[in-house]
Amino acid sequence: MAHELSTGPEIWEQCGHELDVFVAGLGTGGTITGAGRYLKKRKPEIQLVGVDPVGSLYYGYIKDKRITKPFPYKVEGIGEDFFPTTINLNIIDDIEQVDDKECFLMTRELVRREGLFVGGSCGAAVSGAIKYAKRIDKKCNILVLLPDGASKYISKIFNDDWMRENGFFDDSPGLGTVHDLLAGRDGKVMTANANDTVQNVIDRLRDHGFS
Repeated sequence: MAHELSTGPEIWEQCGHELDVFVAGLGTGGTITGAGRYLKKRKPEIQLVGVDPVGSLYYGYIKDKRITKPFPYKVEGIGEDFFPTTINLNIIDDIEQVDDKECFLMTRELVRREGLFVGGSCGAAVSGAIKYAKRIDKKCNILVLLPDGASKYISKIFNDDWMRENGFFDDSPGLGTVHDLLAGRDGKVMTANANDTVQNVIDRLRDHGFS
């Protein structure tokens, strides 16, 4: 009800009533059910697209009414191993499935390229939206809800070692540690003290070849 009374109207007004597709990750389902209920009242032909991680129950059931056996996945905040009473599966028009690697690489891309400091479920939603857009291959206004912040995932999604250990990076070596980088340079470590002006520090960095 909160999403029907708040999220849905906010989306509808901020999109200027020009919305064709609403995409959201499927967790307990309150978001897509509530917001979708409002949006469908305003424009019945709006398509509600859910995004589900591999290992969750939703995708198989929505696609062909199969109840598959759930298994663990690492993306948090979306997917279920049961059917909550908070989701109306009949209101969902389509669904896309994403795996952990897709979720996490897209999450990092959103931060790096778009400045969107979001969490893994948001990377999942955007990956699913892109898959859907490529599949329908026509112009339309697609809104993707990004409800999760990145601060909870600094030691996971944004940690290169964790990503590599879990097989989400290729085997190519990373940049290494600060020590590794400094070891490859000639000369001593440059420092600044509390009495230096910002301009002095900038000049010092430039004089020693630092960008």
